[in-house]
Amino acid sequence: SAEGMRRATAAGVRTIEHGDGGTDEVFRLMARNGVALCPTIAAGWSIARYGGWDPGSGTEPARVQAKRESLARARAAGVDICFGGDVGVYDHGDNVLELELMVEMGFTPLEAVHAATGGNADILELPDRGRIAPGLLADFVAVDGDPTADVGALRRVRFVMKGGSVVVGRTP
Repeated sequence: SAEGMRRATAAGVRTIEHGDGGTDEVFRLMARNGVALCPTIAAGWSIARYGGWDPGSGTEPARVQAKRESLARARAAGVDICFGGDVGVYDHGDNVLELELMVEMGFTPLEAVHAATGGNADILELPDRGRIAPGLLADFVAVDGDPTADVGALRRVRFVMKGGSVVVGRTP
């Protein structure tokens, strides 16, 4: 609820998950206090799908429309948007769905990828990750395609490095 979001922001939280029901006033308060929104778009979208909704039908269920509207209001207020999902609502390992839905709801592919990498690292105060640079943890993937132009390329992982060790693929 808007009141719950207001109280959590006043109490000093770093993020608000979901954000449904947030008002312009609450989103402005979040922006002023550096509180990020983790919209969990794929959660509500998946629940609607399980209920029989067809995304190609041309109409959106109320929960999907409400998410679209709250996300637009949060962005207009200057709230940082982070990346995350909900456990058990959609298949584990399908995190790209959240990125695809972020793009469908108005983010550029680069904005969505940044939310999931450097943006989350900044919000969680983890300066040693979220970017590829000397001295940072070597955690990254290589994909078939350009995810800054098409986030769907992240479904085509060819190489994974975790902590400087190759865990999928091979080095040349």
